[in-house]
Amino acid sequence: MTWKRISTHNSAVLQALFVTFLWSTSWVLIKIGLEDIPALTFGGLRYTIAFLVLLPYGIYTKQLVAIKQQSVSTWIQLMSLGILFYSFTQGAQFLSLLYLPAATTSLLLSFTTFIVAFLGISLLSEKPQILQWIGTVIYLMGVMVFFYPIYLPENQIFGFIVAGIGVLSNSLSSILGRKVNRSGILSPVAVTIVTMGIGGIALFIGGILIEGIPNLTVASWGIILWLAFVNSALAFTLWNRTLRTLSAMESSIINNTMLFQIAILAWIFLGESLSMGKIVGIVTAIIGTILIQIRRPDSNREN
Repeated sequence: MTWKRISTHNSAVLQALFVTFLWSTSWVLIKIGLEDIPALTFGGLRYTIAFLVLLPYGIYTKQLVAIKQQSVSTWIQLMSLGILFYSFTQGAQFLSLLYLPAATTSLLLSFTTFIVAFLGISLLSEKPQILQWIGTVIYLMGVMVFFYPIYLPENQIFGFIVAGIGVLSNSLSSILGRKVNRSGILSPVAVTIVTMGIGGIALFIGGILIEGIPNLTVASWGIILWLAFVNSALAFTLWNRTLRTLSAMESSIINNTMLFQIAILAWIFLGESLSMGKIVGIVTAIIGTILIQIRRPDSNREN
């Protein structure tokens, strides 16, 4: 690997870590905002505004020029990615956070790595290696330790169902998003703008139809705008850019650091419990997800 490639790789790692920190703070801000903002409308406003922020930049820098030349197949992929990742995944995240603690929702969504890895194995007809089976067992042990003793309050059952929908849609969008970004047909900015616009507007319209028009305070608007400008427009563009350099395993491992970050931030700012058992469960789950992803060969990297 040349010095230039090493430098590019290290830069991508730092950018990815920065993005995961921004996304981790989002969970705290969302939990605070949900006290006054309806969940689906909240998510729709965040991503619709982020789309409107990015659109002039995309037009000015001619990032969207290639959009006109795309085939129907590519457009179907982009629309599917927007609906899956923004409308369903993010909508489910906002709604589940209304019923579940941030650390719990975060751990549930980490099932994405588990599902994506084995979906890839199934789709590629690859035989699971011993590390994948060991990682699966370790991951499930971590989840059991985190939730021990297993008790689901009645008011959290709906949150678990919604989180499950989010895991499924996030898994599908992870596979599709990787395919779209690694193809190199469109720039990371173009992918972000198009998919965010499609999914964000759909989520916003759905939120208004279901929840009605909210009466927002100045503080609520402050949270929405911060999430839209910084934690969405900036963060998702940086993340899409890192996907062109980092392997699927590296991206997954870096993304999994959010389990730690969210748990700590929720403990500090939201007063959520962070017992030794929960810490051990999170660490164990992270180790398991890393082992599941180790099967990814270096050939998955971009040259």
